Amino acid sequence: MPFPERPSPQKKIWAYSLPSALLLMAPFDILASLAMDIYLPVVPLMPEALGTSPSVIQLTLSLYMITLGLGQIAFGPISDRIGRRPVLLGGGLLFAAASIMLAGTSSATAFIVLRIMQAMGASAVLVATFATVRDVYAQRPEGTVIYGLFSAMLAFVPALGPIAGALIARGFGWRAIFVTLCILAIAATLFAWLRWRETRPRNGSGPRPAFGPILRSFAFWTYTIGFAAAMGTFFVFFSTAPRVLIDRAGFTQVGFSLAFATAALVMIATTRFARPFIARWGNVGSLARGMAMLLLGASMLAIGQVLAVPSFATFVLPMWVMAVGIVLAGSVTANGALEAFGDVAGTAVALYFCAQSLIVGIAGTFFVILLGGDTAWPLAGYATVLAAVTLGALRRLQNQQQVAS
Repeated sequence: MPFPERPSPQKKIWAYSLPSALLLMAPFDILASLAMDIYLPVVPLMPEALGTSPSVIQLTLSLYMITLGLGQIAFGPISDRIGRRPVLLGGGLLFAAASIMLAGTSSATAFIVLRIMQAMGASAVLVATFATVRDVYAQRPEGTVIYGLFSAMLAFVPALGPIAGALIARGFGWRAIFVTLCILAIAATLFAWLRWRETRPRNGSGPRPAFGPILRSFAFWTYTIGFAAAMGTFFVFFSTAPRVLIDRAGFTQVGFSLAFATAALVMIATTRFARPFIARWGNVGSLARGMAMLLLGASMLAIGQVLAVPSFATFVLPMWVMAVGIVLAGSVTANGALEAFGDVAGTAVALYFCAQSLIVGIAGTFFVILLGGDTAWPLAGYATVLAAVTLGALRRLQNQQQVAS
């Protein structure tokens, strides 16, 4: 008599409901983003406190973003060899330790080094989190929901982070911001230590995986560029919105914060209601429609820039359209990019996020410098070019798949 099929280790040990899984994973996704911008309101105060120049403090913002992307190249393969859980717990502890030391330092050099350490911890937890999502939910509809919610959270955190940082600093001083990050990281890591189960496939303990097969995959690059188009659109919006809305449109700081937050609310609402459509359209259809929404929003921005003065209607409303596209694309790009690399998901996730970070950082900064950070042109230009490149790559990918079949 044949024996019953043994359940996979992932299904056996990761039996959480979707809300429980999100409660476990989301804090790490939020912390990695929160640490990037929560101390923006106190940046003007820190040069004097650390005995350095404003340019050095500004450098810590850029170094955090760069390290966040590049650090995943190291932690991805490590998570494939030793597992997601130890990488996650180690990254959480490193993030917490760096945060509390940042709160106590009075040296600019030490502050820079500790910010790099903090970003390394954030890189580790992001790799472990997204590799776990890939391990458990790659062939399940919950995967698109999780990716979509993560994209929405990464947009909403920059809207609330600076406000939270300003309130904390006003009540307790700027160092309390980093104490807060430490406390939140310890709480998330302790919860993960109690609940996070290993999901790395059993055959993931073999030889160290090579980057070559992943980097040669046209599907990987198509969906990674699509993810860069989506998230980079929000990055450029984040970079230009203060100058457009406050300096040129005359918004107050509170009014700006509320207007800025509406884009994130649209993303969250889209995530809530788009699930059946994403399931119907699949990876290709959802990504194509997401890029179409970016192009539509970019066209609206260009028309508003030419025919009207900067306002909520000409700058924020087009971003609502683009926010829908960001969610549609961000919900499927990870699955599309990583679909063929289940056995080395940690490495593939690392390359996915690293490549996306570099594309966004380089191309986004280029458009802001080239087209002027106080206009809508950088946002319209970035979204148009990256969306067009993605659609062209997606068409080529479909042709390759048809020939192969």
